[in-house]
Amino acid sequence: MAARGRIRGQARAGDLLELVRSGRATTRGALQQATGLSRATVGQRLDRLFRAGWLREGAGGPVDSPLGGRPSITLEFDDEHAVVLAADLDTRHARAALLTLTGEILAERAGILVVEDGPDVVLGALGGWFAELLAKTDRPARSVCGIGLAVPGPVDSETGRVVQPPIMPGWDGYDIRGRLSGAFAEHTGGPAGVPVLVDNDANLMAYGEQRTGYPDCSAFVLVKVSTGIGAGVVVDGSVFRGIDGGAGDIGHIRVGAEALCRCGSYGCLAAVASGWAVARRLAGAGVEAASGSDVRELLAAGHPEAVGLAREAGRQVGDVLATVVTLLNPGVLMIAGDLAGTPFLTGVRELLYQRALSRSTARLEIVTSRLGERAGLVGAGALVVEHLYAPERVEERLRALGV
Repeated sequence: MAARGRIRGQARAGDLLELVRSGRATTRGALQQATGLSRATVGQRLDRLFRAGWLREGAGGPVDSPLGGRPSITLEFDDEHAVVLAADLDTRHARAALLTLTGEILAERAGILVVEDGPDVVLGALGGWFAELLAKTDRPARSVCGIGLAVPGPVDSETGRVVQPPIMPGWDGYDIRGRLSGAFAEHTGGPAGVPVLVDNDANLMAYGEQRTGYPDCSAFVLVKVSTGIGAGVVVDGSVFRGIDGGAGDIGHIRVGAEALCRCGSYGCLAAVASGWAVARRLAGAGVEAASGSDVRELLAAGHPEAVGLAREAGRQVGDVLATVVTLLNPGVLMIAGDLAGTPFLTGVRELLYQRALSRSTARLEIVTSRLGERAGLVGAGALVVEHLYAPERVEERLRALGV
């Protein structure tokens, strides 16, 4: 509970908002009971949230008293007072969307953006995409409360900067937050300093998929196999990032092969089992393929050599995932990305069930993505909302609004 760690009677407006948003207390009486605050104090703190436009009154709830009386007025988080922008970068392609505060996509844009062109070019282009999305939905730039960005590399969540990304040359240590916030203001005419949150793409895909499809799963793992290979881990509803954002980088686990990885090392899992590695092997056999997306198209067409190599790649990834599953004991293991089809999944299952402890897999669901290419966008949007409406940040924002 939001106020559980706080002394009863001292819950802030942000704690009340969290109780309403989570559905744990949705009437004034329930908030009094949950927090120990007086009726007058609850009223005062709710008034701040109403003046900010973050709460609204809903329909009357059930009558709790056996003596009857008027039904209690329910309280609801007003998800119409602001919107969120989100973008998901791959190595040669990107998607962007405008979302409601509850994760509904209002408008979407996809196209070619090459990360090797560098952060200044790519983030500047995203600013233009954001302006298009706002124009398409007739939303003013001032309605945007924050921006979320998914990138294909490890991210220090404290600074929002990527750290030694193997497939993002020129991005190491770059001020992504500052540049994207500035590009938004430049292209939309919106306010400067709009909050920008950045995270690894697999982390945000996992966050989006877990929240929308598996909210009761306390240990959730998503593995993205596209140009590279990465994993996102959600434990008790929160992304597990490690101490500096490096958790889940399973593509650079050594598997004993001699292949040269794009990170400069030999024998990484990504060097033999990623979409890029499969494309390279296909190209060597005379098949036109240069990326994970090319492999995806070949698999969709049933190309026999692509199918065979995808299954082999799945076996190699499954061998590594046997250790991951034994260590984390997840309830759901989701396979996503360009290679996430039947051949690859079959290979994963073959080696995973062969190598992992039977106890670790007895209750394990191995599934493919529900949200597909939108998973990173939904996760990025949710990350922004959870950050901006966390109890401690609510207090800061209310003070800034003067309420």
